[in-house]
Amino acid sequence: MAASDSRPFYLNLLKIKLPVPGMVSIFHRVTGVLMFLALPFAVYLLDLSLQGELGFEQARELLSVSYIQFLSLVLLWSLLHHLFAGIRFLLIDFDVAVDKRPSQITAWLVFIAEAVAMGLILLGVYL
Repeated sequence: MAASDSRPFYLNLLKIKLPVPGMVSIFHRVTGVLMFLALPFAVYLLDLSLQGELGFEQARELLSVSYIQFLSLVLLWSLLHHLFAGIRFLLIDFDVAVDKRPSQITAWLVFIAEAVAMGLILLGVYL
């Protein structure tokens, strides 16, 4: 392609291999949006549960529905990822692990930490 050619070209996003720090960054943004979108439902559940015994039972029944439990697991994962990635980004703000190799290592540590934390929470719930 010539340097003077300014026509747009087709960019296949599925063929681009994104580095691990980039994936952490994108997931950090996605989890932030998920948590923001879940706020009205969380506030509704809190309000319902604080209305008394009947409201608490209604909230408990609502949380026992299988797809709500799945969404709760997704929100738990998003909270864990957002927490660990946020700590990583705070460290980057203090110029810790800014170079390529340490950045890759801390990105992998985010994924490992969230998997371990999620596993421990699920283990505690089902034991």
